[in-house]
Amino acid sequence: MNEILVAGVDTSTQSCKVRVTEARTGRLVRFGKAQHPAGTSVNPMAWWKAFQEASAQAGGLNDVSAISVGGQQHGMVLLDRQGQVIRDALLWNDTRSAPDADNLIIRLAKSKTGEAESTETENDGPNKDPNSDQDLAMRGKQAWVRAVGSSPVASLTITKVAWVSRVEPDNARAIAAICLPHDWLSWVIAGHGPAADPETGPGLEDLFTDRSDASGTGYYDPAADCYRRDLLDMALPEGMAERVILPKVLGPHQVGAKADPRIAGRDVPGGCIIAPGGGDNAMTALGLAMQVGDVSISLGTSGVAAAVSPVPAYDMSASVTGFADATGHWLPLACTINASRILDAGLAALGTDYDGLAELAEKSSPGAEGITLIPYFDGERTPNRPDAHARLEGLTLANTTRTNLARAFVEGLLCSQRDCLELLKRLGTTVSRILLVGGGAKSPAVRAYAPGILGMDVQLPQPDEYVAIGAARQAAWALTGEQEPPVWSVNIDTTLTGAPCEQVYQQYLRWRG
Repeated sequence: MNEILVAGVDTSTQSCKVRVTEARTGRLVRFGKAQHPAGTSVNPMAWWKAFQEASAQAGGLNDVSAISVGGQQHGMVLLDRQGQVIRDALLWNDTRSAPDADNLIIRLAKSKTGEAESTETENDGPNKDPNSDQDLAMRGKQAWVRAVGSSPVASLTITKVAWVSRVEPDNARAIAAICLPHDWLSWVIAGHGPAADPETGPGLEDLFTDRSDASGTGYYDPAADCYRRDLLDMALPEGMAERVILPKVLGPHQVGAKADPRIAGRDVPGGCIIAPGGGDNAMTALGLAMQVGDVSISLGTSGVAAAVSPVPAYDMSASVTGFADATGHWLPLACTINASRILDAGLAALGTDYDGLAELAEKSSPGAEGITLIPYFDGERTPNRPDAHARLEGLTLANTTRTNLARAFVEGLLCSQRDCLELLKRLGTTVSRILLVGGGAKSPAVRAYAPGILGMDVQLPQPDEYVAIGAARQAAWALTGEQEPPVWSVNIDTTLTGAPCEQVYQQYLRWRG
């Protein structure tokens, strides 16, 4: 039987990875990787060049029948009427639009829409001033959650559009289309933008995306499967929201376009199709073959707890984002700014490495003899404490030892992820399995204490490029046209077990406040 090859692309913040995969089994055939430039504001041409380099490292894409792009969410790519990029893309981790997020929240609270959708909350009392800044902000957040599943923060695309309108009005007036990083790269692979034939039109109407990435914009309602141009209107110059082109939102395994044969599929009869693609968290879930009841906890620079849900999530505290997944379900997730770098801080403070940290922590006991680290080194998003700093609590002359401090750093990281897990449970999420992934999951100390602090067994999938795998799986799905994605095996390295240590989390809660 002839091999059918598909390609999964991960255009992440740091790099572009191209995984050429056998479509029936998911077996890795070839792989390539190229770096992206550092920074929170990047010229999208760098993504295109990195994709070309990674594709070449992977042996080229001439024999690939389908391709899909998974990418960093939220990034803002603005195009003019000629299809040219107007300014550098603002990435998810660019925080300059934080004041614009606050302004959008207040504006919706004050608008007729916000007033109609906001109702009295359980915390409202007879003496509560509905016009106080704090109450107005909460009303606005709840109105946004009801509208699109998530409340604006600096990472969401709509806040970045608002920033451009406020600070760069000439650029704002030049906007003909708004898209996301994965949308733009898929569009280029189809032969548009920098890959376009000079004699053809810009092809803005050919832009496409998927539910998962669109649900992170702040102007798409994944439950109703429609754009909210009335909300986008608050971020653009007057009258532009109705005429600006937004990518068509495809279903989970629809075909978006055919690849330009100069880029992919030249040797394949009928060419190479391009699948919808998706946001990185949704592609990870697809790559891990997550089902309803599964929760992934990813320990990278940030920490992300994500669950597959059969119904939309509406968190009225605005702590959990109600994103869509890549299969037709939803992917509510809670994100912490601080994750694996908590361990890095511990290594630096104690002058050791990961194995040394584990050896020190093992000589302590659950709860670090009363010491708790609240690990908000860079402020925090969950809970929303942007101006907070990390702190050690419960120190005494007797317990201030290297072993207890090592234990406190590990427990602080895991308790912050337990916070995210509890938020998901509060929304009614069923948690039948926890999958621990990311660089932080390699820590021996994290592995030792995760089951006790998270309260259940934890599975460790084999380390792999799960965004690229998820994208490749979606490409194979679009190629088959079946109702369900192909079944590819996910190798679990080990299942971590341990007795519950609820007292550690309760101690953390007392100090966290």
